[in-house]
Amino acid sequence: MSLLFVAIAPVLIIILYIYFKDKYDKEPKQLLLYNFLLGAIVSIFITTIFYYVLDILVPLTNHTSVFQQFIKAFFVVGLTEEFSKYVIIRYFAQKNNAFNEPFDGIVYALMVSMGFAATENVFYVIEGGYQVAFIRAFTAVPAHATFGILMGYFMGKAKFSNNRISLNLSGLFLAVLFHGAYDFFLFIDFIPGIWIGAFASLIVGVLLSRKAIKNHQNTSRRNN
Repeated sequence: MSLLFVAIAPVLIIILYIYFKDKYDKEPKQLLLYNFLLGAIVSIFITTIFYYVLDILVPLTNHTSVFQQFIKAFFVVGLTEEFSKYVIIRYFAQKNNAFNEPFDGIVYALMVSMGFAATENVFYVIEGGYQVAFIRAFTAVPAHATFGILMGYFMGKAKFSNNRISLNLSGLFLAVLFHGAYDFFLFIDFIPGIWIGAFASLIVGVLLSRKAIKNHQNTSRRNN
């Protein structure tokens, strides 16, 4: 039980952080829970199917090939995982009447992403123990949060724009870009010191996420 707690704790901290950043029109708690569970169960299920199909269509056999690791990071992992979240945000959260201001895009995308991260983190931590839990609490979990926030920023704008398709896809693209970059530098760890690039991409993602949160908060303030 203690391993389960340390696996879930960083996810809950990030959820509470975003929940209290939503200052002007809190989302229904039940709907937040639904989005979290969809991310934790449905998104993981969709990702697993894609992984299975892509493993057949695009087998990656050379683990020291920079090109193959690039394909794995951006298309096999990044695009697959972020698309599985995008589908839920686009066709469940964004269509709900409670999604009534741009900041809601960040809130719901974050909930879906944290649902995904929670399930993923539980598996990694159960296998790797407390050391893995500590490392992922400051790397993989916040990384998933930034991917969700960046996607949600644009999907929040899309809900209230005539350019809904392009803005939604911009959110997906940005999430895939940062997810792919983060994983790519970790996957090519056979190059000494290259893993620093993963932390650099995470830091940039965090800074952009903070800016996205502030921008949508300002929009909400003007509308209230």
